[in-house]
Amino acid sequence: MVGPSRDGARSRPKQRIRCGRANSAKFQRGAARAISLAGMAENLPPSEMSARLAQLYERRAQAQQAGTDRAVEAQRAKGKLLARERIDYLLDDGTFTELDALVRHHAYGVGLDENRPPTDGVVTGFGTIDGRRVCIYAQDFTVFGGSLGEAHAAKIHKIQEMALRMGVPIIGISDGGGARIQEGVSALSGFGGIFHRNARASGVIPQISIIMGPSAGGAVYSPALTDFIFMVQGTSHMFITGPDVIKTVTGEEVSAEQLGGAMTHATRSGVAAFVAPDERSCLDEVRYLLSFLPSNNLEEPPAAAVGDPADRLTEALRDLVPEHSNQPYDVKRLITEVVDDGEYLEYFPFFAANITCGFARIAGRVVGIVANQPQVLAGVLDIDSSEKAGRFVRTCDAFNIPLITFVDVPGFMPGTDQEYGGIIRHGAKLLYSYCEATVPRIQVITRKAYGGAYLVMDSKSIGSDLSFAWPTAELAVMGPQGAVEIVHRRELAAAEDPIARKAELIAEYAERFTSPYVAAERGYIDDVIDPAETRKLLAASLELLITKREDLPRRKHGNIPL
Repeated sequence: MVGPSRDGARSRPKQRIRCGRANSAKFQRGAARAISLAGMAENLPPSEMSARLAQLYERRAQAQQAGTDRAVEAQRAKGKLLARERIDYLLDDGTFTELDALVRHHAYGVGLDENRPPTDGVVTGFGTIDGRRVCIYAQDFTVFGGSLGEAHAAKIHKIQEMALRMGVPIIGISDGGGARIQEGVSALSGFGGIFHRNARASGVIPQISIIMGPSAGGAVYSPALTDFIFMVQGTSHMFITGPDVIKTVTGEEVSAEQLGGAMTHATRSGVAAFVAPDERSCLDEVRYLLSFLPSNNLEEPPAAAVGDPADRLTEALRDLVPEHSNQPYDVKRLITEVVDDGEYLEYFPFFAANITCGFARIAGRVVGIVANQPQVLAGVLDIDSSEKAGRFVRTCDAFNIPLITFVDVPGFMPGTDQEYGGIIRHGAKLLYSYCEATVPRIQVITRKAYGGAYLVMDSKSIGSDLSFAWPTAELAVMGPQGAVEIVHRRELAAAEDPIARKAELIAEYAERFTSPYVAAERGYIDDVIDPAETRKLLAASLELLITKREDLPRRKHGNIPL
């Protein structure tokens, strides 16, 4: 996250939901049933009722600590919280309601007959975060190593379906050893049911995965199907095949941390969107992320009252872009200058850093921001940055989050590695994502906007609602220097002073072809603006576009490039 720190986030007052008793037929029927049950209980002999309650509370106590003391000590020795501690820390105080706490497995005849702890290794239920409802499950590594069996999976299926029916986010905390070997195909079928429900919920409710221990084999695919993955440095690991299997099959030696640790997935594989130094910091960031997301795809993102004036001028931006077009600058300075209070939650901050994406607010409204980063590879688009931004654009579009795109892109990365790796189809993912998006879309061109990369970065021609350019913007097929070297090659070769003539031709080309006023004359951009007006203009534009509606052709779904 860029901007002011969120120290003390846990101490902020938590919202409470107060519900009065509804004077309805439904409530009256429920009250009648409760009175009837209470009457039955009163008619029981005191000794019998006491015995039944004692049995109930004994079973509840067993469920509260289903793992052995040795397993609990081992979990704490790794610096890890227990499953219920994680849930209690993440949710608003006292709001967690547990479901299926008394579930036990029914896998008889496979060596588990005498070991049937309650919960079966996963805690499920619902509660609130900042007063908003969520469903949650947390694997318990102290019970069967958090491994998934039939009953374990059924609990997760149930809470997934509840979240989808209620239209609330679902949060899954993974800390388990994969499929329970003793239960064989039943365990595998359980994973399949989870994956199926992940896919059904995609784009309907936010799905957040928190990896707080091992996640191996088939278990990794559920997090991969969700919207956001959080990992913790040092204790989170994800891989399809572990280090031992790799060594046996290929002879390669690699540690679990090198193979599937948090920073590996944050920097190299592009799997982990967010990484935290410890579990509590991780859970704090989950709460913060949820503050930007709606509960489901039919709701708007939560607005927030802010003291940052919508019409505030951003005069510091007048000096942001260097005089020479090849000099870098940090686009995050632009972002933190225009958004409310400088608060910016960056998505995949360690992966494909030549583009930055993240959530912020402008005039209290949630926005998704995509921006080329000139500080890294000159902001060029490549395979990884196209994948990262394309995924982010689709996430924002699914959850009604307006998109703001800051453009300073010299083109696509050249080279055989990129071509052989499929830059064509990967770049097309970002293009497709923008073309498909129906949320409000605003483009701001700060400097370079060259070739196909300009088109891909939410240009007017692919459906951007509003497009603005700073006076420093350059819109062209390619940069002036490269264009002059190609178009005037013979003239330069024959010139008495090629260097002086080249400079003249570059200046002439820039004036005639790359100036933002040329694009403005043709309507390819809506206006050339003073950088100091950027925040003010974005706030006004969002106010206009908030009622945007777009009719799409009827179809089952599009066929996005893969």
